[in-house]
Amino acid sequence: MSPTPDPTPARLRAIPSRLLAGAAVAADRLVSERLAAEGARKWHFAVLVALTEAGAASQAELSRRTGIYRSDMVAVLNELADAECIRREPDPTDRRRNVITLTTTGRRRLERLDTLIADAQRELLAPLTPAQQDELTRLLNVLTEHHHPPHARPHDAQ
Repeated sequence: MSPTPDPTPARLRAIPSRLLAGAAVAADRLVSERLAAEGARKWHFAVLVALTEAGAASQAELSRRTGIYRSDMVAVLNELADAECIRREPDPTDRRRNVITLTTTGRRRLERLDTLIADAQRELLAPLTPAQQDELTRLLNVLTEHHHPPHARPHDAQ
């Protein structure tokens, strides 16, 4: 028996934005399912990565680093604080704001989430060769940087 042909019209299968959207839905589902099995969400991962790579930060700075809306950041930080993954302390230079730091528990949590994210990426990209995976990542970065240039950092504006 021959495989069932794709019922999607060829013209629709040739539209890059439509294909990206479909791949994004699949990627989001895979990552969300993996993280949910550990009681985590994508935003938890993003905050833990941002703290690991760039160090302690204010809530506003974490919002800029991760793209998480400031109004949503409070809930994310509350969840991470409840899980003892982060610590909030008054900023010694400005007592009106808190500095968010990663805890040892947060580092261990990120290690586990890194494994889950890597597993999801392997499953998502399974049909591609390693070279194709690298090229896809490169091309997606080109598109992302073109349409969403990095935010200027305070020292860049000088």
